[in-house]
Amino acid sequence: MLTASPIPTGSPVARERIRVRGVVQGVGMRPFVFGLAERLGLAGEVRNDAEGVLIEAEGTSLDAFVAALREEAPPLARIAAVERMPLTPTGAAGFVIGASVAGRAATLVPADAATCGDCLDELFDPASRFHLYPFLNCTQCGPRYTITRRLPYDRPNTAMAGFPMCPACAAAYENPRDRRFHAEPVACPDCGPRLSHAIAEIATALQAGQIVALKGIGGFHLMCDATDEAAVAELRRRKRRDAKPFAVMVANAASLDLFAVPTAAHVALATRPARPIVLMPRRPDHDGLAASVAPNLAHVGLVLPYAPVHHLLFHALLGSPEDSGWRSAPQEIALVATSANPGGEPLVIDDADARRRLVGIADLIVTHDRPIVVRADDSVLAVIDGAPAFIRRARGAVPEPVDLGRDGPCVLALGAHLKTTVCVTRGREAFVSQHVGNLDTVETVTFYRETIDHLTSILDVRPDVVACDLHPDYRSTRLAETLGLPVVRVQHHAAHVAAIAAEHGIAGPVLGVALDGHGIGTTSGETDGAPSGNWGGELIAVDGARWTRLGHLAPLALPGGDRAAREPWRMAVAALAAIGRRHEAAARFPGIAIAGALAARIDTAPTTTSLGRLFDAAAGLLGLRTHQDHEGQAAMELEALVGTPRALVDGWTLANSVLDFAPLLAVLADIADRRDGAALFHGTLIDGITAWIVEAAQARGHRTIALGGGCLMNTVLAEGLAVALRANGLVPLLARNVPANDGGLSLGQASMARAAATRGFGTGAT
Repeated sequence: MLTASPIPTGSPVARERIRVRGVVQGVGMRPFVFGLAERLGLAGEVRNDAEGVLIEAEGTSLDAFVAALREEAPPLARIAAVERMPLTPTGAAGFVIGASVAGRAATLVPADAATCGDCLDELFDPASRFHLYPFLNCTQCGPRYTITRRLPYDRPNTAMAGFPMCPACAAAYENPRDRRFHAEPVACPDCGPRLSHAIAEIATALQAGQIVALKGIGGFHLMCDATDEAAVAELRRRKRRDAKPFAVMVANAASLDLFAVPTAAHVALATRPARPIVLMPRRPDHDGLAASVAPNLAHVGLVLPYAPVHHLLFHALLGSPEDSGWRSAPQEIALVATSANPGGEPLVIDDADARRRLVGIADLIVTHDRPIVVRADDSVLAVIDGAPAFIRRARGAVPEPVDLGRDGPCVLALGAHLKTTVCVTRGREAFVSQHVGNLDTVETVTFYRETIDHLTSILDVRPDVVACDLHPDYRSTRLAETLGLPVVRVQHHAAHVAAIAAEHGIAGPVLGVALDGHGIGTTSGETDGAPSGNWGGELIAVDGARWTRLGHLAPLALPGGDRAAREPWRMAVAALAAIGRRHEAAARFPGIAIAGALAARIDTAPTTTSLGRLFDAAAGLLGLRTHQDHEGQAAMELEALVGTPRALVDGWTLANSVLDFAPLLAVLADIADRRDGAALFHGTLIDGITAWIVEAAQARGHRTIALGGGCLMNTVLAEGLAVALRANGLVPLLARNVPANDGGLSLGQASMARAAATRGFGTGAT
């Protein structure tokens, strides 16, 4: 136990107990506090416990000490609160770092962080004991959440428990002046995890056009040469993924310009310690990538190396240069780095599971012997309206909380069915889980339950209430009914609006729109109504647990029910029927034998107010796509065609808060140029939805507008609405810290359920 310098003798002293809350464990906080105490001549101690970091400090400069705690904290620390309590001075003569104390958790595990610059220097330094070691890390980088089983965040509670430290690592771990002091994953070639294959062997396989399954931080990646069309096409064939875009890993930030047209905001996002995938505009000429990396899309998802093994791979692929110039110079090498999850199953994390599930996909399966405790896909972000916005929230972002502004009961919110996450509240904080996925398979439901168990365990909470969607057939709803807790059923689109309000700290009434693909409505438009109807283009006011449907898009037929979401030609037929031209269906879709018959009986189909299905109708009318390989494909391809959106004069009507785009559909049905049609469609949507919102805002006296739902991940639509609303004196709020799609829905459910539980449940609880 190392002791700092004693305080000056004869000085008047004070003593305080100082509690530091937030993300303060596993980020170098204790050695930072030790060094700060040494600098200011303070006595006392610092230790980790279940609530965060606890300090007792004695000396003459406690105010300066507390100020420096906030202003100079380690880069990965996130200080939520510093609480001070006066004590009686003891005359202590030194400062020590004490052992961690267990107890009921009230602190946070830090998120996983990319390899820092200091560690990279060591990785490629032949004189370093970490030279070319694929698992080096320090207090400023490396795996955190994905290796943590329980709190406090100490080595015995992580996946590193099975790796006894060698003398050199132990010495660094115990030395407060070392960069690896209590870096729980610390390891070296003598005592740490090992890869199953040499880096040179992996690089050779990639250069030969092979597909490699590589175990990383939160799971396995499937990797191949992203510039080799044959390799990428073969990966698509083996993974049975026809068109959904692949993420691409490039060597460094200087290489981004070779494959995209990033702004400064894109580069700043890509170089965050989280190292997310960032959607960037593709180069209009030639980006050097295989055509099937992101077919028919205007953006490509680029990610920088974030684990030592990634840097080592690029180093080997470049011929293992001895100088360090390659690390900052543009490199033309690019690798597909997509989640290893065959057929919509969860991300593979287990070595034996990888050998079983990936054997038909990967030519080479590379494992290592450090367990992954928590599976986590790569996070995906975009820059929308000038600021970051999550598309998928996972590795590097979880478990950072959303501050709800006030304490409340503990809620477990279970999300919906697609892009599922769960949310657990503790005190004033909401913890949204990593992306789980669609609850279509037994494997995903198992992962879903694992996520619930781990999140409640690591937060050390027992929920008071469970929140779920109104839809009675969702697996999430069925699970909620088995937990033995009071259940609050939250309408899907009200939850979308509530999620935006929650992350922006709005506690009172809020006006919003929820624009998405599907969600069950109610017969009365209030929470206590029976589930009924397919919604997805809703104007909604939310106030705590209560909400009111103020308006909606004009209904379209939904021929085939859920099949219409996979087959845009069906929504095109619905659009033709809406404009009195159903007789054209057979001729427009000659390859679809049932098109004419479906049009004839379309009046018996259910209806939907979904904006997502309106996108499908437009794509079908423009001949862009009759079937889609993955959710949102038609809408994404339609967005990619937009140059400058322009509004159709009289392209919509608005009566009694029902917004009808039938005039637009009639024009689209006769447009031959898809690009012109895409620009007209987006511009008219922006124009009509803006007028719809402005009318309601003026009538109800609102200025702040929450914009939620999966359609708001469309950059053209989201930015167009934001600009137009501001021009009308309103303040648009977009999803930032959680996705606008169903990945953020659990946050809205949790917020509304807390409000319901606080007032004794009432409406919507059973």
